[in-house]
Amino acid sequence: MGLIEKEFVKFMERFDACTFELVLNGQKYLVGEGTPEFSVTFHKIPSMTDLLTSTSIALGEAYMDGDLVIKGDLYHALNSFLGQLGKFSTDTKKLKKLIFSSNSKSNQKKEVSSHYDIGNDFYSMWLDESLSYSCGYFKTEQDTLYEAQCNKVDRILEKLLLKEGMHLCDIGCGWGFLLIRAAKKYKIRGTGITLSTEQKKKFEEKIAKEHLEDYLDVKLLDYRDLPSLGIKFDRVVSVGMVEHVGRKDYTTFMECVKNCMKPGGLFLLHFISALQEHPGDAWIKKYIFPGGVVPSLREIINIAGDMRFYTLDVESLRRHYNRTLLCWNRNYQEHRDEVVQMFDERFARMWELYLCACAATFNNGIIDLHQVLFTNDVNNDLPMNRWY
Repeated sequence: MGLIEKEFVKFMERFDACTFELVLNGQKYLVGEGTPEFSVTFHKIPSMTDLLTSTSIALGEAYMDGDLVIKGDLYHALNSFLGQLGKFSTDTKKLKKLIFSSNSKSNQKKEVSSHYDIGNDFYSMWLDESLSYSCGYFKTEQDTLYEAQCNKVDRILEKLLLKEGMHLCDIGCGWGFLLIRAAKKYKIRGTGITLSTEQKKKFEEKIAKEHLEDYLDVKLLDYRDLPSLGIKFDRVVSVGMVEHVGRKDYTTFMECVKNCMKPGGLFLLHFISALQEHPGDAWIKKYIFPGGVVPSLREIINIAGDMRFYTLDVESLRRHYNRTLLCWNRNYQEHRDEVVQMFDERFARMWELYLCACAATFNNGIIDLHQVLFTNDVNNDLPMNRWY
């Protein structure tokens, strides 16, 4: 075994909390103890420089390029590896521009568009018919993905205590499922904002199809421009959007929400969270969510308190997101050949890696999903009991 192989095997042996077979040039090595659960074959060994600069980029690109092949279930393998994420190397100095990108309006629009404007046809392949691109809520083992997404939205709307005629703002409204359901069920007025032209176009088509023009509108708008609308909303909701804001601007985000709310109004924030503050994974930032940062629950609660947002309720949906992602991956695999035709094999491998890796990180508790319900200052008119 040559020097390069020796260094690489030694590096991979750090991930010995799981047992797997490492294959290099036809030679097999056992990492961990016992019977291997899967095998990892490298047709080309990443350089040690790349592995130490960013283990996740080096291994992620090797998988994308087909240089790394996993024999066995991809999710299971990633679930085992990512449970040892603390053993990954990341040189934040070398990767400063990637990990700490600009929070300017123009750059954030560019970053958001790079993900959500891939194409509505692409997302339609593997999301459910509601086009909900966030965590579902599984009431039973038998719930379909669509039922779970309906459950999630209904749960949010119940928490918001909506009444006919109220004005609801959805920050990061996606393709509009939540607002459409709210308008039809509660006869509220709704305003959605997004930075994705593809999402706005699809949402507007759905508004017209459902004849909800008198109830709903959608704007291509940065959250920082919300106060300029001059509207005071009764309710505000944001699902899976604050992860794009960036740590330096969480306070600005919360200020903008407060400035566009009526006193005593309800604000529900649904977001991927973490136990501690972390700048984010380098591979995810490079290929999937440029500029994305996962907030810690405690920093959001801390900022909210400084602004007299009163915390009414906090709920974790971590395991629901794990199941949601596994559903998405099953759908994705059914359409994988179409993805390859639409893009290429490298893109297809990148997205299956993303979906399975995210499912694994939720399962391992590396990230969480929280719904937090706030009131804008004190509200003594709400039910005293937990109503949902």
